Amino acid sequence: MNLTSKMKTIDMQDMRYLNLFGRITQVQTRLCFQYNNFLVFCVPRGLVSKAIGENGKNIKKINELIKKRVKVVSKPEGVHEIKRFIEMIVSPITFKDLNVQEREIILTAGSQNKAMLIGRNKRRFHELQKILKDYFGKELKII
Repeated sequence: MNLTSKMKTIDMQDMRYLNLFGRITQVQTRLCFQYNNFLVFCVPRGLVSKAIGENGKNIKKINELIKKRVKVVSKPEGVHEIKRFIEMIVSPITFKDLNVQEREIILTAGSQNKAMLIGRNKRRFHELQKILKDYFGKELKII
């Protein structure tokens, strides 16, 4: 599956973040989104450590400039990497299992983790659902 074919439209603020990220890290990406007050950048797996920088210096610099917490995750190379992708995004929250079906992704979580995954006023749920819809074209269900 080609993720860029289903990509969301990049707004001006995202473009600024992507340009800043590229200048500081020397890693170019077109994939960024917000989740749980983090700005998350997706880069190819082999470039994650370069993007983070020695002792996290690149991430710290971006944090200072934009006053947001930043997370770098590896870009999923296909549907078979959905579980790892979601684990990286929602970390440190964990879930028990993930089931990918034709039109939806079903996350199985314990009651405590389910509440954390959904968030107050379902904010985290809606953020994660939008991410999965943009990147994989699938709906999210948490049980």
